[in-house]
Amino acid sequence: MDTSYFTIGMAGHIDHGKTTLTKALTNIDTDRLRAEKERNISIELGFAPLELENGVQASIVDVPGHERFIRQMIAGVAGIDLVVLVIAADEGVMPQTKEHLEILGFLGIERCIVAISKLDQVEQELLEIVEEDIKSELAGSIFEQAPFVYVDSLSGNGIIQLKKVISTELKSVEKRNSKGAFRLPIDQVFTVQGQGTIVRGTIYEGMIQKGSQLTIMPKGHRVKARQIQVHNKEVDVARAGQRTAINLGGGDKETIQRGDVLVNSDHFLRSKTIDVTMKFVDEIASPLKQRSPVRLYIGTSEVLGKIVFFDRNEMKDGSEEVVCQIRLEEEIVIRRGDRFILRRPTPVETLGGGWVIQPNGGKYRFGEKTIKMLQTKKAGTPEDLIQDVLSEQILLDKKKLIQLTSLDETEIDAAITAGLEKEMFIEPSSNKYALTRTLTKLKNEIIHELESYQEQYPMRQGMGKAELIQLLGKSYPKTFIDYCLSRLIAEDTLYKPSQFIAVSSFQPHLPKKWETRMKEVIKRLEDDGIKPEKWKEYIKETPLSEADANELSGYLLHTKQVYQLTEDILIHQSAVERALTDLKEQTGSSFKLNEAKDALGISRKYLIPLLELLDRLNITTRQEDVRVWN
Repeated sequence: MDTSYFTIGMAGHIDHGKTTLTKALTNIDTDRLRAEKERNISIELGFAPLELENGVQASIVDVPGHERFIRQMIAGVAGIDLVVLVIAADEGVMPQTKEHLEILGFLGIERCIVAISKLDQVEQELLEIVEEDIKSELAGSIFEQAPFVYVDSLSGNGIIQLKKVISTELKSVEKRNSKGAFRLPIDQVFTVQGQGTIVRGTIYEGMIQKGSQLTIMPKGHRVKARQIQVHNKEVDVARAGQRTAINLGGGDKETIQRGDVLVNSDHFLRSKTIDVTMKFVDEIASPLKQRSPVRLYIGTSEVLGKIVFFDRNEMKDGSEEVVCQIRLEEEIVIRRGDRFILRRPTPVETLGGGWVIQPNGGKYRFGEKTIKMLQTKKAGTPEDLIQDVLSEQILLDKKKLIQLTSLDETEIDAAITAGLEKEMFIEPSSNKYALTRTLTKLKNEIIHELESYQEQYPMRQGMGKAELIQLLGKSYPKTFIDYCLSRLIAEDTLYKPSQFIAVSSFQPHLPKKWETRMKEVIKRLEDDGIKPEKWKEYIKETPLSEADANELSGYLLHTKQVYQLTEDILIHQSAVERALTDLKEQTGSSFKLNEAKDALGISRKYLIPLLELLDRLNITTRQEDVRVWN
């Protein structure tokens, strides 16, 4: 049977027996600090393994209950799958119980067990009152249907029943993804004499092997997993859901801190601006104004920032869900869907919480357009998110898609496969993807640009491919333009004469505006036969500009109506044909210069360039002072 790994949080008011209950379940005292022993309160997170039936292994996180240690509490419950809410039978619901409940709700913890502790210290009548108090507090919350278990940690009363209920509840909890990229938010850093730096945390996703190369984000330090432990037992592999300690090679305790994230891939990006959706507490002490300072708790990070609203200038109560943005003072590493808590730095209070829509937010305008955009992103499926990114980035490989959508590799693979089948996405080059609609848009732009160019320059063969790519390269990657051109050529929409690109229906032609004048120029050139004038002489008495004359000469050369005799002289194709006929009739298999002169009756001014033209056309080959017909 496959082993399943889960993390269970112990939450509740100070002195309600969370640590004692953890010891009763696991036989481990999670208060390990001297100050914790002396003051009989939990200051730091405590951890203990809990073996359950059917191959289920759980890590219990004992979080501090005192209001001064709320940061540690949030860091502890951020990665849990199930919470045991501990409420003392002799006190009932207390202020910290309520705040912990709010935080758990905002963090999206869906499974809860209410453990009424210190059972042996109260009479049945008081127990009934406490139970009603708890039910009243949970009414209307996500934990309204949470099962109740009555326990006494000192006598052991109810401990076996609590284990059974935990096993039952965990059957409904979805397993964490061990196949994706590894991510472990660090909540503890310390050194061990002779071993170096150790970091601890709960693996959010993926798996890690001994010897793995890792990166500490957001700093980017490269380290190596020299040794891995799960609850003090050395292992070769640790998976999502497990509480893990890693001995880092290359890591320095002074440069690592709680809130850093250990990863094994480049799928994660640093961020200082995050788009979020959140709910606020029912009563805020005073209105939260636009750009107010806030303290963000996400994963194990605690970062100061400012809240930015796009549809209001202040928030007064928690009556609705709000899409907004948090701009941070420091970089963090998060993914879409990560849950967070927002607190006011001063006066200290919990404001609310929610989840990350987009880890790398942009700068948006105030107004309904931005709200609609964020709402669309919030509701988006993986395919929708990929579409959004590709709408802006055009062509991306899988790694970039993972980074920019903040989806994991499994989600990306499934969405790409589905999108390719639906012809929503295309794969222009190996493992690079684009939108089909972007391809259609680019096709239309290419055809439009070529048609506009052909209208402006009707005598040219088409537009230079390099010029077209340069023009479109401001908006599209070259690889994508090449792919699109290849598709258009394969579809016979375009054709490619030499280095040019043209619409298939296009043929170079004289512009209607100058057609009559240009035909007159061509006729004069043809009439001059093998003794043409300089090209500018044919143009100077016409209204054609120098640019028009250059376009015309280019057109005539490309269409082989004329040949370049010298740098400034063109000769008509019919004149060359007549000269060839005369030469072949009056010479043998080879001829010398004087024989050609006698046959054609022209001076060396025209004769030498004409014979060199025949060589260039591969009609003749010069061998010293003789030319041989090919």
